[in-house]
Amino acid sequence: MSSYHVDLNYLLETTRYLLDGVWFSLQLFFMTLVGSIPLSLLLSGLYRFVKVSRPFLNFYTWLFRGTPLMLQLFFFMFGLPALGITVNRYAVAYVGFIINYTAYFIEIIRAGLEALPQDQEESAFVMGATPPYTFLYVLLPQALRTQVPVFTNETITLIKDTSLVTVIAISDLLRKVREIVSRDFTVSPFFLAAGFYLIFTYFIVLFFRQIERRFDL
Repeated sequence: MSSYHVDLNYLLETTRYLLDGVWFSLQLFFMTLVGSIPLSLLLSGLYRFVKVSRPFLNFYTWLFRGTPLMLQLFFFMFGLPALGITVNRYAVAYVGFIINYTAYFIEIIRAGLEALPQDQEESAFVMGATPPYTFLYVLLPQALRTQVPVFTNETITLIKDTSLVTVIAISDLLRKVREIVSRDFTVSPFFLAAGFYLIFTYFIVLFFRQIERRFDL
């Protein structure tokens, strides 16, 4: 009986310790969405209506989608200081994730826009609508409706990718798990961490299902 009590106390202490890492992982997750979604919408609009911007945006998405996020974090964290640029590891995490996920969201939005019939845009212009109005109120809602499943998958990937910040010595959930496992030779933190990712992924899926239902109304 006493052995069970000791194990339960250890589990509670471990959970409390891991919650600090969970908090940073959630911060990084939400800050990435807050930064990357508006930026991707803006750049998608530029790509649609400002042709001169397309080569630059094509290069941007090719570069950041074609190289691993971990490599990008390494470059920002260790490459920039080698070039004489001082960085902060938390700024590297936030900026690195926003830049990377903006590239993915641009491609998702662009795919949705390109799937729309051309006559809708032409009809809006004939009726006197400006390009920004046409993009925001005619094209974008329809493009996003078709891309909700893709956004769902990308958002799930984002919550899992937050674990990559451990490579630049930030105490996220995975780093704290590794510390406890190395110190106590126990596997229980793995199950606690897996539970967090699974639960949060479940809520992400529920959130996007609600969005799909609203689009279907």
